[in-house]
Amino acid sequence: MKKIHFAHPYMINPTHQLTVNLIGVGGTGSQVLSALGRIDHALYKLGHPGIQVQAHDPDIVTEANIGRQLFCESDLGLNKAVVLITRINQFYGVNWLASPEEFSNEDGSANITISCVDSVKSRLDIEKQLQKAKRGMDHSNLHYWLDFGNTTSSGQVVLGTPLDIKQPDSKKFETVSKLPLVTEMFNLKKVKEKDSGPSCSLAEALRKQDLFINSSLAQLGCALLWKLLSTGSVDYRGLYLNLETMNVNPIKL
Repeated sequence: MKKIHFAHPYMINPTHQLTVNLIGVGGTGSQVLSALGRIDHALYKLGHPGIQVQAHDPDIVTEANIGRQLFCESDLGLNKAVVLITRINQFYGVNWLASPEEFSNEDGSANITISCVDSVKSRLDIEKQLQKAKRGMDHSNLHYWLDFGNTTSSGQVVLGTPLDIKQPDSKKFETVSKLPLVTEMFNLKKVKEKDSGPSCSLAEALRKQDLFINSSLAQLGCALLWKLLSTGSVDYRGLYLNLETMNVNPIKL
């Protein structure tokens, strides 16, 4: 019997715009933010209220970011979240928010948390913040955590549910109520990583990450999110991408 996860009912028929916390708008996050603009516009055209995004990133734009991330010369020295949110608001006519600081629970919970961070510590810190999230109004209840992570030419996207999501009765499918979080899939506390620091040039940055790993991962991960929101279900909970072999392997339920 095929396994399937049905989205939380509020994702499909919300009383407000779905709220999204996007943590990190660098290599992958800047591409994800752009895709979220498309998702919001498409949902609205389908009669859905759409999404309301708040982007969190304390970093400023540097020379090394131009060319690999969605920034230009005139953005140098400005905060990444502020630059990109201003651009999205002007392009789509929305009123999304920018937080030029590290994400914390005080920023408020959201229906969907999306993390595009580059360290194990950041993911563990996010998990701690999400554990503090309080159940309250519908527009602030957390239902999904979508995490993007990559190395030089490979990466993964993991869609998880902090809590079980009640599934409808089905004779056709084996329904799955709990999707493991990225911190539950991998024992991140045992991962040893060295902080190599920020790149000083695009050439140095490209030695650390392939030019198209971020954008490829962002498109595939946002396609998963789009499927969840537009069809109300998913039959996989993430994916692995390898640009060296041009392979994309789904993570099954």
